[in-house]
Parts: sequence; structure tokens; C-alpha cells
Amino acid sequence: MVTKEQLAKLIDHTLLKPDATKDDIKRLCEEAKKYGFWSVCVNPTYVSLATEILGDTAVKVCSVVGFPLGANASEVKALEAERAVNDGASEIDMVINIGALKSRDYELVEEDIRKVVERAKARRDMVVKVIIETGLLTEDEKVLACRLVKESGADFVKTSTGFNAPGATVHDVELMRSVVGSDFGLKASGGIRTYRDATKLIEAGANRIGTSSGVAIIGEN
Repeated sequence: MVTKEQLAKLIDHTLLKPDATKDDIKRLCEEAKKYGFWSVCVNPTYVSLATEILGDTAVKVCSVVGFPLGANASEVKALEAERAVNDGASEIDMVINIGALKSRDYELVEEDIRKVVERAKARRDMVVKVIIETGLLTEDEKVLACRLVKESGADFVKTSTGFNAPGATVHDVELMRSVVGSDFGLKASGGIRTYRDATKLIEAGANRIGTSSGVAIIGEN
């Protein structure tokens, strides 16, 4: 079983609430430094602040794109990704065009992802994670979404935004891992609140955990 020290290095310490303040973001960054989390994941407006606070540390800054609905125009998502890179982000978590997937417009889904990937990686090495929002998809749609993500040049497939229930499940992580293979990134997020939750998802195949409960998880007795 993964230790808490190992787990901390797999956590994207997340704060995406619409009412998050500058003080909240500062606290998030200080917690990430204290517990050795992999990154902080923040809304685009706070990327530059998080970068300033974490610039002399190993903690990465992750920004969301097209969040949480995924329904933005592809050009807008690409511009959002470029701005996040310019502000200091080293990782991007984008939401797919869920409606396009359900409309079976797979070309649009892949092109939407590809535009963000190309813009994000144009200036420096970036990690792009793609949220498929498993809670809104059928089993077949989850499989198709994972294939499109892998073909698009992204680095990770991710379960959920956390804004739609259910979030990450062991079943979904196992399914997604079976589709993308052993060498592709897989981030589980949404409803992960305990050490047991996190370790079960890692054992199922996740190699990154997105949670706003990182301090509680690592601090559990």
C-alpha cells in the first residue's frame, strides 16, 4: 500500500470554488509546501499568484481550462491555456466538449483537445490532463473518450471535475486504465476525501489524485 509520504507526491491540492479568495489561495500554496503535494490546482485568475508563492519550490502550478462545463469554443480554450502558461502554469486540466461526445461528433472532441495541447506545449514542456466527466457518460462513451484523449497528444485522462456526481470510482479508473494502457497518465478526482479512498483509486490504476481534502487525507491518524 502507498505510504502517506508517497501519496502526498501524487496529489494535486485543489481549490476551484467560485468564492475562493486570495487568502484562500495563499493558504492552499502554504499547505502544498508543508505537505509536499505535487501541485496546486487553481482557477486561471489565480495562476500568477500561485506561481509567485511557489516559484522557489518543487510544487507545480496547475490551471483549469474550459472548466467546469467544457462547452467553450475550442479557440477560447486554447487561448485560456496559453494565458495560463504565460502566467506560470506547468500543468493544464481541460474539460472535453461533453455535448459533442454525446452527439457523436468525435472529430470535434479530438480537435478541441488537440488545439489546447498544441497551444499549451508551444512554448515549453507542459502536462495536459483531459477531464472526460465520467459521471455524465455511458460505459461506451467513457471508452471512446479515453481513446480520443490518448490520440490527441495529451498526457493524462482525468475522471471528473468534482462538480457532477458521482466523482471518481474504482470501476471507472479500472476501465480507463484498461483503455489507455499502463504508460499513460490517469488522474482520479471528485469526491476523494480519505486515505482509503485515495489508495483504492491508486491500486485501481490512478497515478495522480485531485482533491481538496489533501491535508485531511495526509493528516489522518
